[in-house]
Amino acid sequence: MRATPKAGRDSIEGIVTADDGRERLAIRLAAAPSDGAANEALVRLVARALGVAKRDVTLASGATARLKRLHIAGDPAKLAAALQSIIREQQ
Repeated sequence: MRATPKAGRDSIEGIVTADDGRERLAIRLAAAPSDGAANEALVRLVARALGVAKRDVTLASGATARLKRLHIAGDPAKLAAALQSIIREQQ
């Protein structure tokens, strides 16, 4: 996923295709990338959007980069359905 800090608001923008041809989830965060505030906002936003507890979402890599990987605990089928719903809303 690609996170953009210091945006006007927290939002999931949808799927974007990068220069390398890979698709990524684009997320905007109002928080600045200092003291982990943007990462914390990212975890909160994703947990809320997918309907899981904040403790079930952890940053797997990319703590200081725009490209991030998250580990989300839960039922894969339910998580996939929730993510598809979010993507459809953004299109």
